[in-house]
Amino acid sequence: MNGRDNQFFEASPERSIGAVSTFRPVYRPKWWLHILLFSITLVTTTFFGAFFAGNLGQFAGTASLGALILMPRFYLEGLKFSLPLLAILLSHEMGHYLTCLHHDLAATPPFFIPAPFGIGTFGAVIRIKEPIHDKVQLLDVGAAGPIAGFLVSLPFLVVGLALSKVTVMPVDHGFIVFGEPVIFTVLSRLIHPSLTGDANLLMHPIASAAWFGLLVTALNLLPFAQLDGGHIAYALFGKVHRRLAWPLLLVLFGLGFIWPGWWLWTVIALVLGVRHPRMWDEELPLDPRRRFIGWICLVIFVLCFMPNPIKIVP
Repeated sequence: MNGRDNQFFEASPERSIGAVSTFRPVYRPKWWLHILLFSITLVTTTFFGAFFAGNLGQFAGTASLGALILMPRFYLEGLKFSLPLLAILLSHEMGHYLTCLHHDLAATPPFFIPAPFGIGTFGAVIRIKEPIHDKVQLLDVGAAGPIAGFLVSLPFLVVGLALSKVTVMPVDHGFIVFGEPVIFTVLSRLIHPSLTGDANLLMHPIASAAWFGLLVTALNLLPFAQLDGGHIAYALFGKVHRRLAWPLLLVLFGLGFIWPGWWLWTVIALVLGVRHPRMWDEELPLDPRRRFIGWICLVIFVLCFMPNPIKIVP
């Protein structure tokens, strides 16, 4: 995800835009902060990843929770989840960041956001410190993150699925069912042809990390203002996207009856903005190469999207 900010501006050499000269914003990264946040996120995703994705019961025996978290293998199991997940998040944000550098846009390196629950992170974000000047920059910056994250997710998904085991769906206790995006369904059936009927896939931690990478990609590609998908859709369709933004939000709200998490994302879209701000070149078409990149992003969204990502069976 990327965003724009108006803080930390400093005077710097002028940039000429048409007949107007403006001072460029300069951001001097506090590298210690970026490294600290990444390190904390590595710890939290490793810790919660061990619970979430590691099959702890296979080696923990009757150990208590206190004894369990003192076992080195506890953290080794967690690293199988955290390292692929952070690689996917980092590639996504570095896609944005490096594209900003390519377009000479002032931007921050990625900020990782640790979380004290769930999978141990709320993701990562960069901040763009000056306005994006036209739809070409908008498309390039918006598309670079999801494409990079998706491409890095794929090999982790293939390896993780190959290491996963086909088992029988448990019936004597509660369990979590993960939704299957199209790309996950296709690859899992190719790798495990026996995955039919009552069979269930016991996902390896690497596969779980890749699954979350696909989910993050789909969420970022939702077609609303300050999300990557909003930038891409506006760059592709201009005022047509602005007209469809509110009807699309109603569709997202309706999906909340399938998975309540979509109601949270409806609120997030309302807070960030539903319609993309109008740009001066709204009526100008993109060049063919960038239109192709935009459509690739829409295909990636279809491959990663799932109406009901997580279902808890009592």
